[in-house]
Amino acid sequence: VQLVESGGDSVKSGGSLRLSCAAHANGAVIQDFRWYHQAPGKQRTQVASSTSGNIYYADSVKGRFTISRNNAKNTVYLQMNNLKPEDTGVYYCNADVDYYYLGDWEEDNAWGQGTQVTVSA
Repeated sequence: VQLVESGGDSVKSGGSLRLSCAAHANGAVIQDFRWYHQAPGKQRTQVASSTSGNIYYADSVKGRFTISRNNAKNTVYLQMNNLKPEDTGVYYCNADVDYYYLGDWEEDNAWGQGTQVTVSA
């Protein structure tokens, strides 16, 4: 399973971006997924997730970030509005993905490659 991220960019404070994370595998179906933020010089922290139908947002992004999915495209999204300089960093998706392999369904956990978001004041 491969997760491919896109959508990172440089924006000014108050701007918006939409990050995408697409699963690539035979018959891939994304189940639970999570988005993480790694600020420069800091540890990776979870900012949002969808697990077993429950949605979670970190306090720092509540009301500004929204997660969604398009099952037909095997893709999940992180809509980021009213961006702040402290949102700067690399964003990673992590997902549990069902896929079809050698006549059977398997599940794997995978990470995206990360996408850079830079927010200037």
